Amino acid sequence: MRFRNVSYLLTALLLLTVYSCSAPCDCNASDSSFKSELIEQSLQDLSDDQPADEEINWIVRNSVDRDLEDIKKDGVLRALIIYSSTSYFIYRGQPMGFEYELLEQLADHLELELELVVSSDLDTEFEVLNRGDVDLIAHGMTVTNERKWEVDFTEYLYLTRQVLVQKQPDDYLDLKWSDLQKSLIHDPIELINDTVSIRRNSAYSERMRSLSNEIGGTIHIDTLASHLSTDQIIKMVADGQIRYTIADENLAKINASYHPILKIDVPVSFSQRIAWVTRKKSPNFRKAVNEWILSERKRTNYNVTYNKYFKNKRNFRSRAKSDFYSLNSRQISEYDDLIRKYSNVINWDWRLLASQIYQESRFDPTASSWAGARGLMQVMPETAKSLGIKNLNSPSQSIAGGTDYLSWLKDSFKDVPDSVTRIKFMLAAYNCGYGHIRDAQRLAKQQGLNPNEWGKNVEAMVLALSAPQNFNNPIVQHGYVRGYEPVNYVKEIFERYAHYKEFVPL
Repeated sequence: MRFRNVSYLLTALLLLTVYSCSAPCDCNASDSSFKSELIEQSLQDLSDDQPADEEINWIVRNSVDRDLEDIKKDGVLRALIIYSSTSYFIYRGQPMGFEYELLEQLADHLELELELVVSSDLDTEFEVLNRGDVDLIAHGMTVTNERKWEVDFTEYLYLTRQVLVQKQPDDYLDLKWSDLQKSLIHDPIELINDTVSIRRNSAYSERMRSLSNEIGGTIHIDTLASHLSTDQIIKMVADGQIRYTIADENLAKINASYHPILKIDVPVSFSQRIAWVTRKKSPNFRKAVNEWILSERKRTNYNVTYNKYFKNKRNFRSRAKSDFYSLNSRQISEYDDLIRKYSNVINWDWRLLASQIYQESRFDPTASSWAGARGLMQVMPETAKSLGIKNLNSPSQSIAGGTDYLSWLKDSFKDVPDSVTRIKFMLAAYNCGYGHIRDAQRLAKQQGLNPNEWGKNVEAMVLALSAPQNFNNPIVQHGYVRGYEPVNYVKEIFERYAHYKEFVPL
């Protein structure tokens, strides 16, 4: 067998070294069989049957054939995201995060629905991507040659460098400057024979191995579990659970704004590119994402979004101190107990009702609309009188009145057989009025659509009721309605509900 590329030869030798057992070892028969197959498969990939300029390996070859055309056909952008203080979280009932906001914009640009998958194990993300469960790994990942063997990277989202995160002495404010300096690391070379705690298989781990070689001394690596986020590991340093870790400078800075005891001014790398990840077999999708990133990076809004999550220290500290920040607690709002209580009236998941209340008032009991609706559930004064509500600004009275009205709508739409569809009818009617939804059902039936289905049926007719040829139709009894408002109302409540289900227990 001849090898036509030195990198192929080195890869083959590495595989033989790692997986071959020439002396007795602890491998069982099945492990040995698997390793032999793996070596044989990899050597076949590296043989002279492969073109010299083609980077093919068994992982890439066995990955799913799925590109932009397939994604467009499905109509869904499936993205893997992490739950962290900068990427994706819930704050005061609202999903937020740098990656989250960018993904929403990208999905709109590509005219796709966005489906988020929260990563539970950073070690398996490439596997999840290559088998087609998702089409994009959408959290900041350092571009490295080692990773390029298995996946491809998009254009970079931003540049940053890696820094050492260390804790100052608890009494650092009372120490003399000279004593404080003696207690801290000031140069990476001082880490020789010391230990740095780093998440397994991270770019930080790769960097520490390279740094050990560069300084000609051993830096011991304490390997941490792959499910831990960089935020969590930085907090472990602040809490004194570990002595040192490595983090991207922008992440270190924003976290240190809440943990001033941290020292983060020792760089351990040059600037590095932080990007998203796609399959090697998705070149058209990657091209579309790259074109979008290159365009967005020139826009002011992109920098505003970046600064919001990585530079606005005041907002970060406010979130970090809040009881309604999903990284701190599992609360959505200060009215969660009331919402749980009254959701039983309509037999709803309380998180769905919470999503509706956020849509109505953003949990502000003093909120009022141009039409005169007030309170958490924006009940109209006339409706309040019929429901016996005396104080619309009272959280309990507002939720009680709102759920009473929803209960009436539930009974009114009992002819709609599917329970989830019935909820969508109820929400739409809550927003624009019961009569308008019945008009839309009549129009749907006239047009040969299903009057008891929402998507592409009654939903389409609600939108149609903003056109004269439809709201003047003799079968329409309640006239014009701004159809996009109830349609978006239903859509946004269910989207937010999906976020709440991800992070808040039932």
